[in-house]
Amino acid sequence: MLKAFITDIDGTLTDERRRISTEVIDEMRRIIDAGIPVILASGNTLCFLDTFSHMIGTDGTIIGENGGVYRLGYLGNKHVTGNQNICLAAYEKVVSELEPKGDDLRLFSLTYRDSDIAFSRDVPAAVIKDILKDMPVVVIDTGFAIHLQVPGVTKGSAFEKLANMMGLTPADFLVAGDSINDVSMLEIGGVSVVPSSASPDAKKAAGYIMDKPFGEGTAEALRRYL
Repeated sequence: MLKAFITDIDGTLTDERRRISTEVIDEMRRIIDAGIPVILASGNTLCFLDTFSHMIGTDGTIIGENGGVYRLGYLGNKHVTGNQNICLAAYEKVVSELEPKGDDLRLFSLTYRDSDIAFSRDVPAAVIKDILKDMPVVVIDTGFAIHLQVPGVTKGSAFEKLANMMGLTPADFLVAGDSINDVSMLEIGGVSVVPSSASPDAKKAAGYIMDKPFGEGTAEALRRYL
């Protein structure tokens, strides 16, 4: 029996324009009111996730920066597992290699990040990977931004730690995601689902593909499994 829910946000609770699905929020509030724990797992910053958590009504348990930051509840300790200095050095190398194109690689919310680097998708991820092939970073293209993270830091690794802190295992969770950065979670959940709009990597890792896209697909999964 599933006991909890962990979900990505962009593309999983929202559409391609990052507009939230009111249908999936209604379903999340239903399970929250029934006492089912919810973890939000995103590439976004802690401050973004705090605001989002308050508006949905979760207890503030989050995974941010693709696993680089995680926290149990609003009052829990913030755990930082990445190394932003390494990621920033890699980003600076990309900008230097791509001048003047590098000027277009806008950093996203650097001031509010603790672990990774995120920037605009003005250059194909394959180009970024080639430039950084000799540096100790992982290039993650979520479809909304390109992230640089140190190896071994994933949503899945943070998920395992948080589940243990909650007295649960990943097998107790319904897991929802839509992109390559969600694969590490989808592979270890009790039931893993993706909307029909998910990336090929996410679909391959999931146990079930919903009929509907984006947040409506995740709402469909919540009705079916929780």
